[in-house]
Amino acid sequence: MTYQFIHYSVENGVAHLQLNRPEKKNAINDSLCLEIEHVFLNLTDDVNVIVLSGAGPEFCSGLDLREHKAREPFQVVKHSQMWHRVFGHIRESGIPVVAAMHGAVIGGGLELAICAHVRVTEEGTYYRLPEGKHGIFVGGGASVNVSNVIGVSRMTEMMLTGRDVNAEEGLRIGLAHYVVGNGDALAKAFELAEGIGKNSKYSNWAMTTGLSRISNMSAQEGMYTESLICGITQTSEEVKARIDAFLNRKKS
Repeated sequence: MTYQFIHYSVENGVAHLQLNRPEKKNAINDSLCLEIEHVFLNLTDDVNVIVLSGAGPEFCSGLDLREHKAREPFQVVKHSQMWHRVFGHIRESGIPVVAAMHGAVIGGGLELAICAHVRVTEEGTYYRLPEGKHGIFVGGGASVNVSNVIGVSRMTEMMLTGRDVNAEEGLRIGLAHYVVGNGDALAKAFELAEGIGKNSKYSNWAMTTGLSRISNMSAQEGMYTESLICGITQTSEEVKARIDAFLNRKKS
């Protein structure tokens, strides 16, 4: 498949999905969204982990306002739900996603990045939720996904002020898990991806799809679901072989 707005490749089990609109600061339009969706709907068995990045000097400047058009209320609802569907693939495909962020991570770009399971950022990265200044509201899932990470109060403040959050503060509040030097995010993301890709696929699936669901359950339901997932993952032949290999190594 040849894409217009993204680059996609796979090597040694690690896929690289790169936003490729550097002249637009990787601003998101509908076509870019649907190309991302196509990737996730057609993942092949050789993909163990995905690195998500942006070409050029910015990770993603958010919604492409030049292509934003007036819509009737129901059309706006359906458009937002399309973003939810596409970004949901990133969170819930069962394949771990590692984001390499640099430069601007703004609005919809932050909504996209927050869906990654591991997030690496560079020292010069900054985050912003500018919807208030544009007279709009988040529509790509941030009210749930970003607020789950940083809290409702902090997200409200970011939206009201539209201020920039730098890499250090972003690390502190959970927008990123790692901060590296400028120019080093992609290499660090691939390093992490290679390690994650060596995990059992069953475990990676369980961690990327199970934990977020359990967090929305009552304690009793969460414990029950944990036991079910435990039963699925720990009884596979692959996991048995891994445990046997570990025990034999400990004996030697």
